[in-house]
Amino acid sequence: MTRILAFSDVHLGRGRIRAIVEAGKDADLVIGAGDFCNMRQGLGEAMDLLWTLADKAIYVPGNAESAGELRAATEATVLHGGSTEVHDLTIWGIGYAIPVTPFGDWSCDLTEEAAAAMLAPMDGADILISHSPPKGIADIGRDGRSLGSTAVRGAIERVQPRLCVCGHIHDCWGQTGQIGQTRIVNLGPTPNWFEF
Repeated sequence: MTRILAFSDVHLGRGRIRAIVEAGKDADLVIGAGDFCNMRQGLGEAMDLLWTLADKAIYVPGNAESAGELRAATEATVLHGGSTEVHDLTIWGIGYAIPVTPFGDWSCDLTEEAAAAMLAPMDGADILISHSPPKGIADIGRDGRSLGSTAVRGAIERVQPRLCVCGHIHDCWGQTGQIGQTRIVNLGPTPNWFEF
């Protein structure tokens, strides 16, 4: 049995990060689904606060930090269009906001086409970590629009991982859903526990 602690969107909230680090002591694996800092600022501090978890952590970049910035700031495994094997689990990850946001130059975004190309090699996974939720699940913004990704949804429909964890849409933290055999969870900045 593998105990997994997962979170997203801490946005350099020091109290939130401290709670995750404390909970993470009891985890076999820690998953962070992006947005560790704010608008490309404070990533080093966020990773310094999370450093005790790095040897058992897998992160994807959110739209608040780039993949390169995240890899430079942590010794954790960083996935963005790739996979890793840990505890007999195949874990795929894709970061950034999908589709492109209106937030401007600081936001790390992908078009649906670029995301679909990055996800195309995924031919099997137990867990998909995606910063952005799949279209239609845990993806409704405060204006009532569905903001999730068709590329992420398509990959889930095709591969059917057991679990997809995501974040990005703050109004949907804690919401869950199902696509075929895949459970979807929009994590938010609190400890979420899973067992495999």
